[in-house]
Amino acid sequence: MSAFIEERRSDFGVELICRTLGASASAYYERASGRRSARQIEDERLLAEIRTTHAKNYSAYGYRRTWKALVRAGEQGLARCTVQRLMRKAGIQGAKRRGKPWRTTTPDPEAARRPDLVERDFTAPAPNRLWVADLTYLRSWDGLSFLAFVVDVFSRMVVGWQLASEMRTDLVLDALRMAIGTRGPGAEVELVHHSDRGSQYTSTDFTQELTDHGVLASVGSVGDAYDNAMAESFVDSFKTELIADRVWSTRAQLEFGTVEYISWFNNDRLHESLGDIPPVEFEALHAAAAGTDPHDESSAGPSPGPADDLSAPRLLVASNPEASMAAADPQIVAAPPRFARPTGSLREAATSPQERIR
Repeated sequence: MSAFIEERRSDFGVELICRTLGASASAYYERASGRRSARQIEDERLLAEIRTTHAKNYSAYGYRRTWKALVRAGEQGLARCTVQRLMRKAGIQGAKRRGKPWRTTTPDPEAARRPDLVERDFTAPAPNRLWVADLTYLRSWDGLSFLAFVVDVFSRMVVGWQLASEMRTDLVLDALRMAIGTRGPGAEVELVHHSDRGSQYTSTDFTQELTDHGVLASVGSVGDAYDNAMAESFVDSFKTELIADRVWSTRAQLEFGTVEYISWFNNDRLHESLGDIPPVEFEALHAAAAGTDPHDESSAGPSPGPADDLSAPRLLVASNPEASMAAADPQIVAAPPRFARPTGSLREAATSPQERIR
């Protein structure tokens, strides 16, 4: 509009044009002077903070969580609509959920039928009362990898996990042993371990491990994701926020990325179900209210500032991933069609970009 007024002002005058168009003449003169308003200056400062916060959190947050994170960081009085407006204008958006399912649960028809002790009630009064577990697949150019994990229902904290190239019983056993080693079963009440009916979770070795540590086994029904909904929710968040839209070259990159993500998930990620605070903080508040010592935070790990080492930004052009890769790094050579959508890169590979695309 300013360009039109500037072009026609000699014919009709600024005031007449602005009155006809319903525009403010004073606003036109202010813009023509080149002076920035206080709002523009504040918007530029806030946008820089938004970009920093968004990048630090794996580019996973939408405007609501970004707003919450900024308020927690000291931006008092900041309106949520302001963050929404600035993010929309700058084209900043959170991770998008998409993808096709992959079957990782293979029921064992010979296994003894175990009870469902949870019955879709994913609540717990305290830590170490109910754990949920599952495993999922991850893709890299080295091939498929499988992630097994254990989540404490009380705080949504990941208390055990393991990554391997094969979907074997030892994979879920290692995740369970990590959880027991870092947390330990509850002393006064029975700890329940809930999973699906996959053959890894109903195997003799896994059952014996649960029995040896006094943990009750609970399994959901076959082919029903709702019976293990909290574990499925973690898989969805993990793949959406970390795996999708990034190029993963090797299994080593996947493992480094998983370590950093889980530490961020436990220590820094804002969980809406917990009142928009991280799991570690939620458990610390519970321990303070109960007058007990908090759990050893070794299970959560140190907070590494997880996204500081991101070498590849989230690829925003999902319909043409090769073009997105080239935009992210001009030196990367487009991959053959069979590598059309490898997913993610968190750390800089030890090889050159040309060697990574092999």
